[in-house]
Amino acid sequence: MQKAKILFVTFAFLFFNCLLLTGCQSTSLTTPAAKGSQLVSAILSDPKTFNWALNQEFPNVFLFTSEGLTKENSLTGKVEPALAESWEISKDKQHVIFTLRENLKWSDGTPLTADDVVFTYEKIVFNPAIPTDARDSLKIGNSGAFPKLRKLDARRIEFILPEPFAPFLRTTTGPPDGIIILPKHALETAVNTKTSTGTPKFLSTWGAGTNPTEIIVNGPYLIESYTTSERVIFRRNPYYWQRDAQGNQLPYIERVIWQITDSMDTQLLQFRSQDLDTTDGWGRMRPEDFPLLKREEKRGNFKIHIAGPRPGTNFISFNLNKGRRNGRPFVDPVKSRWFNTVAFRQAIAHAIDRQSMINNSLRGLGELQNSPISVQSPYYISPKEGLKVYDYNPEKSRKLLLSAGFKYNPQGQLLDEAGNRVRFTLMTNADNQTRVAMGAQIKQNLSKIGIQVDLNPIAFSTLVDKLSDTLDWECYLLGFTGGTEPHNGANVWLPDGGLHSFNQKPLSAKPAIEGHEVAAWEQKIGDLYIKAAQELDETKRKAIYAETQKLTQEYLPMIYLVNPLSMAAIRDRVEGVKYTSLGGAFWNIARLKIKEKN
Repeated sequence: MQKAKILFVTFAFLFFNCLLLTGCQSTSLTTPAAKGSQLVSAILSDPKTFNWALNQEFPNVFLFTSEGLTKENSLTGKVEPALAESWEISKDKQHVIFTLRENLKWSDGTPLTADDVVFTYEKIVFNPAIPTDARDSLKIGNSGAFPKLRKLDARRIEFILPEPFAPFLRTTTGPPDGIIILPKHALETAVNTKTSTGTPKFLSTWGAGTNPTEIIVNGPYLIESYTTSERVIFRRNPYYWQRDAQGNQLPYIERVIWQITDSMDTQLLQFRSQDLDTTDGWGRMRPEDFPLLKREEKRGNFKIHIAGPRPGTNFISFNLNKGRRNGRPFVDPVKSRWFNTVAFRQAIAHAIDRQSMINNSLRGLGELQNSPISVQSPYYISPKEGLKVYDYNPEKSRKLLLSAGFKYNPQGQLLDEAGNRVRFTLMTNADNQTRVAMGAQIKQNLSKIGIQVDLNPIAFSTLVDKLSDTLDWECYLLGFTGGTEPHNGANVWLPDGGLHSFNQKPLSAKPAIEGHEVAAWEQKIGDLYIKAAQELDETKRKAIYAETQKLTQEYLPMIYLVNPLSMAAIRDRVEGVKYTSLGGAFWNIARLKIKEKN
């Protein structure tokens, strides 16, 4: 799993002066002020923030605007140079020296130096007053200590680790999962200035309402403009460092446009009318759209790219938090007892017909999912290697519930020992019709074992607020991103992690939680993640992650569902696409080209 971010389904690309609903085509979206090639795609919601440290969504603008010291090649899975041209690792694995490229610059022309690297890590990532999920991936050992940084000169930075830390290099890979480098000259004052409430001004800096011209970046694109509920326009960064073999500065494409649409149905209509160059550059084309688009492939001048299952997870999760805030429990104590009963969660898992979910919601274009670790990761273990699987078995569900003290009334409704009807609310994000369909099936499946599920599709922003702030929820259906390095999901599995949503501790600057408890199995998973990060022997490391997967499947803090195949329909005029399940079509955005008309 990658550094987990909630999968919200996407941003969107478009150009200014043109509303796609009027039928204008992407190839004609040019004005005298917008000469050059452009690529138009679509996303489902507005950006929540332009502040990388506070971001919890995917996809996000940082995929185009920001880089880290290194990057991961989505074809090979290897870590390659990015802002740093090279690095040296000491024999004891506790000292890493990065050398930055010569003449690096920010998008405003200011030099990018070692000072920016030290600032990013020490003043933002390691700052306890800034609630960034990036911090969890760099907590080292049982003490949770951070690396020390030492500036050697303008281009060299030494990281001093308290102990060998196997995932370290992959934490530096920039978007989507690693740490990006931020501009000291633009953000230092905001970090050091306190508001009237005592929090850093940085927390309200570079929000979605910020003028894009104020946002300084180091990636292939900068944000040219943002119009709420309409579009985000990215423009080629004139100071981007990368060049091709002939010395031409990258990226090749002048503009990338995210058209913000209200639904996936709208995206499909826009793509079919040739207003979009791609359905989704990150491989999340809806399976239900595949039959129609496949028939139109030749006539529409596009190709459907298909890879393996998407990296990441789709799951339902119950609120296991037994805590209270201001004397009020987050979860009704009656329901909390159900949710915290392992047999109850196992019964739910056996009651969900996941194969039908693939056949119906995913049109057969998906695979069963049984692990929090992506199948693309070398640390993933399969059912053949001992991973527990919950096959569809309603009768087994009933037996588990009866053994846990539940009972049935004459109408077949499930009751607990005290006679309370078993009923709960399942939330998901309303803009993702596939998830809504999956939720509807779960509602139907659980009715067969006497449980009433109230399906509540809501706005994504409202759902995120419930999960991370108010903690007022019962059950939700969402997904997390994934990848090759399991430790990038430490923010999900460490008990104090920023995305430990099933039993969330309060984030910084939030009111305390009374009566918060951490289960023994929950702590064990967190301890194993720390242990795996300390282990440099790959065989032993895989064995540790195997144990974590067995624990997650035994205790089911998240009940894993299915994973669609990675798919995207992309116009033939977009050249240089090297499609992968890990990176989709845009992982090498700087090297994509737009074919000129003959």
